[in-house]
Amino acid sequence: MTAANRPVNGQQLSSSRHVDEFLSDAKERYMMSTQCPEVEPVAHEAQTKILKITSTNQAIKTHFPRGVDWKVATWIAVVHLGALAAPWTFSWAGLGALLVMYWLTGGIGICLTYHRMLSHRSFRTFPIVRWICAWLGGLAGEGSAIHWVANHRIHHAKSDHAGDPHSPREGFLWSHMLWCLQAMTVDDKNELHHRWAPDLVKDPVLRFLDRTFLGWQIVFAVGIFSVGYWAGGMPMAWSLIVWGVFLRMVIVLHATWCINSVTHVWGYKTYDNGDDSKNLWWVALLTFGEGWHNNHHAYQRAASYCHRWWEVDTTYITIRLLKLFGLVWDVAPIPPAAKQQLAAARLRG
Repeated sequence: MTAANRPVNGQQLSSSRHVDEFLSDAKERYMMSTQCPEVEPVAHEAQTKILKITSTNQAIKTHFPRGVDWKVATWIAVVHLGALAAPWTFSWAGLGALLVMYWLTGGIGICLTYHRMLSHRSFRTFPIVRWICAWLGGLAGEGSAIHWVANHRIHHAKSDHAGDPHSPREGFLWSHMLWCLQAMTVDDKNELHHRWAPDLVKDPVLRFLDRTFLGWQIVFAVGIFSVGYWAGGMPMAWSLIVWGVFLRMVIVLHATWCINSVTHVWGYKTYDNGDDSKNLWWVALLTFGEGWHNNHHAYQRAASYCHRWWEVDTTYITIRLLKLFGLVWDVAPIPPAAKQQLAAARLRG
């Protein structure tokens, strides 16, 4: 008889029974501990928090390699906080100041000057006109012409691909405003300006406006406050500065930012140009025609973004008027290729 077939004695059976009981008891205790509601959720919650913190830290390091530019962050915060006083400082004069300055700084300063004239060279004008319009663009609160144009040219070179400063593919809020908060060294900024806006860096007046950007905000605010005080005392002074500066600037900022974020997410595409740019009517309404963004990305140098009769472009209308008075010339037309593509699209239905 082999050892495997040999019967065990009583002591062996007893020992085996004790081992089985011990293992069974240990298994039961383990199962109870793993099912205990006080243990598992706490561990899971802690693990989730750790993962979120790690993910957030990684995102911050990726998007803000040099940290946050607290000067820009403070600037944006102050402007938004000032706008909160609007309900308590309303006046018709304040509303009028908002509308006039919205058009001058947003429509003329940003859309016509920073974007179409300086970024894309869609037309030419006299130096004095360029300088005055660039000064108005600075009062929009979006930075100097040199810095704005440099960032915008990068956007077009790398639109919705690696290196785009503000693509929604990196997150909607990132493309809308967080991208503005990246800290840059002086050397980084100089390299950005000289590489992407060398034509503007050569202009001494634009360099002066770049250096004195914040100073002009203060001068204008003091000026409009003084006019309000002279016209109607402190209530009028506060109304003009809250509505004509803070609230107006908030609206201009977010309208411009919607171009970077909203029109790369929602709307319709007329041209398949390799990025996410789209046309959206209500953004075009807010931004004097800039919301026909897919049209612009397809034919960047064209002065007009109105590729269909109902795509109203008020900035282009302004350019036409300036040309009529001899203030601008060499206005870049929509190329024939665009019309051919539109005709082909109509045939396809």
